[in-house]
Amino acid sequence: MGAENRPADCRELFMAFQRLALQGFGGVLPVAQRELVERLGWLSKGEFLALLSVSQVLPGPNVINLALIFGDRHFGWRGALSATAGLMLAPLVLVLILAVGVKQLGPSPLVVDALRGMGVVAAALVLSTAVKLVGALRSNRMGWITCVLLIAVTFFAVGWFRWPLVAVLAVLVPAAWSWAYAVLRP
Repeated sequence: MGAENRPADCRELFMAFQRLALQGFGGVLPVAQRELVERLGWLSKGEFLALLSVSQVLPGPNVINLALIFGDRHFGWRGALSATAGLMLAPLVLVLILAVGVKQLGPSPLVVDALRGMGVVAAALVLSTAVKLVGALRSNRMGWITCVLLIAVTFFAVGWFRWPLVAVLAVLVPAAWSWAYAVLRP
């Protein structure tokens, strides 16, 4: 799917990332998956997961890294700039407007409740994306059991036992890399 469908130019790339940024306030990654994979067909589920995996190991926000890599893949530095600008322009303006508004309203119960509600929605969006993409784990060369096991260990270590995420990742990332190296090496 992904290779034959691609953005026509930097303008289309900018508009696509602008559209997903405006839909995903507080949780753009699920919207990126829906737009790039399901709606536009620019990536398959497997390609999206591969791109997301690379985006997660790079420093910075995952979705920004994803936009940079995707844009660069299609149009070089101009594509990377177009995708990133599309992703950041409108949200930047909206956040600046909201910041001025929140400063004027102060710690209003309405503002506190609205922000709490946005957090719940963002968590639900991330969970729904995980559910949509779990099917692609079946074809993962590391083995779907390994992938599910890593997800479960991370969830229980951080969510149930309340261990610090950095400590959990300090143990699991080298273990996962070692396993991937053993399974994927030529």
